[in-house]
Amino acid sequence: MDQVLLVTGGSRGIGAATALLAATQGYAVAVNYTSRPDAAEEVVARIAANGGKAIAVRADVADEAQVLAMFGTIDRELGRMTALVNNAGVVDVTARVDEMSMARWKRMFDINVIGSLLCAREAVRRMSTRHGGAGGAIVNVSSAAARLGAPGQYVDYAAAKGAIDAFTIGLAREVANEGIRVNAVRPGLIVTGIHASGGIPDRVERLAPQVPMQRGGTADEVAQAIAWLLSPAASYTTMSLLDVSGGR
Repeated sequence: MDQVLLVTGGSRGIGAATALLAATQGYAVAVNYTSRPDAAEEVVARIAANGGKAIAVRADVADEAQVLAMFGTIDRELGRMTALVNNAGVVDVTARVDEMSMARWKRMFDINVIGSLLCAREAVRRMSTRHGGAGGAIVNVSSAAARLGAPGQYVDYAAAKGAIDAFTIGLAREVANEGIRVNAVRPGLIVTGIHASGGIPDRVERLAPQVPMQRGGTADEVAQAIAWLLSPAASYTTMSLLDVSGGR
């Protein structure tokens, strides 16, 4: 049976690195994006150039109708899903909680939490032996912020990722006897474009001295951890929260 993987937020950063690596390991990859079709198609083209199979699928993961349509497209074009990486997420500009708006919080939780729940629900419906599936693996992308709290920066983002940690633990236990493993990675300071979208493009350079390894990590280093959790090498690993943070 073909291994079919969906990577949400797969057009850049950790998502793109994961999609590219997984394709080299034999997965047919659905590269989800919201607003950058050019970037998603570039990832697909790179996979195809190396002999792999991939499609780009647009969907806002916070919108249930769009998520359902995306899964329908994957069903038709790639087959029954066997792996999911819940990577899509957003941050916002640095602020204290008493400076944040309700609109900011709604966006933060709709995309980072509800989006992951929606995609996991649809994946379980396809992977679970209870639903006639052959099993599979889910990896949620959390953050070291979930245990550090991100005070004075984005406590709301940290809270959303804390919810992802709790969701990972609960879902892992719920589907453990249905052939599905559920784990999470918690990246620390990683060199990606997300810091610029949060208004601090040089954040990694600023904070690197606080990391025991004295440097930021790369998207490829996180992708390697995700790929291991998806793989048969992690066959007895579920409910794990794997820190990829250089010791921070």
